[in-house]
Amino acid sequence: MPIRSILAGCGGYLPARIVTNDELARTVDTSDEWIRERTGIRERHFAAPHETAAFMGTAAARAALADAGATPDDVDCIILATTTPDQAFPATALRVQAALGVTRGFGFDLAAACAGFIYGLSVADGMIRTGQCKGALVIGSEVYSRILNWQDRGTCVLFGDGAGAVFLRGSTDADAETRGVLSTHIHAQGTLGDILYVDGAVGQPDKPGHLVMNGREVFRHAVTRLAEAVDEALAANGMTHQDVDWLVPHQANSRIITAMGRKLHLPPERVVVTVDRHANTSAASVPLALAEARADGRIRNGDLVVLEALGGGLTWGSALVRL
Repeated sequence: MPIRSILAGCGGYLPARIVTNDELARTVDTSDEWIRERTGIRERHFAAPHETAAFMGTAAARAALADAGATPDDVDCIILATTTPDQAFPATALRVQAALGVTRGFGFDLAAACAGFIYGLSVADGMIRTGQCKGALVIGSEVYSRILNWQDRGTCVLFGDGAGAVFLRGSTDADAETRGVLSTHIHAQGTLGDILYVDGAVGQPDKPGHLVMNGREVFRHAVTRLAEAVDEALAANGMTHQDVDWLVPHQANSRIITAMGRKLHLPPERVVVTVDRHANTSAASVPLALAEARADGRIRNGDLVVLEALGGGLTWGSALVRL
C-alpha cells in the first residue's frame, strides 16, 4: 500500500503584544477606518526582541507535536518556511531542531514568501511518500515587523508576526487511502518578482531591506492565480467545489478571502478568517489559521480542507487535505 502523509497535529504561536489600528495611527498617517475598509485588519501581533523566527517556530512546533501525541523522537525532517530568518546561516530550521531536542534527521529553510508553507507542505509530502522521512514538521514563522518601511502607510499596516506548524506522519494504514494530504500544487512566475519584494539582503548591504509592494497588481493576480490553483487541486482528485468542507486561505486581505470563498461557493462560515486579528503573517498565516480552526473544533476529522496562498516571486499554490 502506498505511503500517505497524515496531518496529525497543528500548532501556532502569536507574540503577546497586540497592536491595534488606532495605535498605529499615532505614528503612521493612517486610521482604523482606512485600514479596515481596505483590508479587514483590526489588529496584529508584534514580536518582542526575544521572539525571533526560531523562537516562535519552536513554540508552534511544540504545540503541533503535542496535538499529534508525538515527541521530538518522532521527527526526522524539519522544513521551516520564512523570509525573516534569524541568521543567513545556519538555517532557522536547525535552530528549531536544537531547541526541540531532535537528534536525528535533517532540516532546512525554504523561502517562497507568503506561499512558503504550501511549498513546504508539498516538499515534506513528497519526501514522506518516497520514504525519505517518516515524521515531518512543516513550519511557517515570520517577523515582518522588522522589515517594514514605517514611512509607507500602504504596506506597514498590513503585516504581523507569528508562527504556525503542522506535524505530518507517514502512514500505510487502510484509512490513509482517504485521509491526509491528497495533493499539492505549487507554481511561480519570476517575471512578476518586482511587484512584491524586499529591497535588500545579506549580499546587498547598501539596501534598506524593506518590503516593497504594488498592492493593486498583487490583488489583480492573487484571485486569478489562487482560483486556478484550487481548481487544479480539485480536478486532480476528481472532486468539485461541492466536496469542499473548509477553505483555509492565506490571510492577506479580506477582499481576496471573500472572493475566493465565492469562487468555491462556500458560505462565509466555512471560510477560516484570522486576518482581522493577525493581519498578514506571510508563511505563518495558513498554518496559524488551520491551528485555530482545529483547536476551536470547527474543522474536524474527516473534513476536506483546501489550503491556498500567494506571495512574492510571484509564488502560489494549493493543497487538498482530508483531516
